[in-house]
Amino acid sequence: MAETLALDTTLTKAEQYRQLLPQIEALTTGETDLTANLANTAAALRQAFGFFWVGFYLVKGEELVLGPFQGPIACTRIRHGKGVCGASWARAETVLVPDVEAFPGHIACSSESKSEIVVPILKNGQVVAVLDVDSDQLNDFDADDQQALEQLMQLAARWF
Repeated sequence: MAETLALDTTLTKAEQYRQLLPQIEALTTGETDLTANLANTAAALRQAFGFFWVGFYLVKGEELVLGPFQGPIACTRIRHGKGVCGASWARAETVLVPDVEAFPGHIACSSESKSEIVVPILKNGQVVAVLDVDSDQLNDFDADDQQALEQLMQLAARWF
């Protein structure tokens, strides 16, 4: 696949995800480098939806360590169970936060982040990384985002 995306912004968000996910799968199929696949996935999500920040944190010991991302500089390390990313890791489930100010223990890497969704990547039942997506708008994520991003992270688990 060429390193371009075919995006139709006139579609609903759910339809845009249905259009985008096969393109990410095609882009990453046959590529064995984890960093390349994570980087292109973050770039594709940000390009398609204009999210404020999209990136990955990888489990390394007792911390999540910043991986490939698109957006402003970010927190480098997050402890297990801390913030939205650490909560997703600890629970091994998606955490959707409509207003980050209302999330107990939220880690403010950027004051511009208003809502967030974090989706774990599970390999053999263990969290190996999380996808973190931030918006500069309140309540910007919903069930369509959750369903599509969880599907995408099932694909991402193959890269680990």
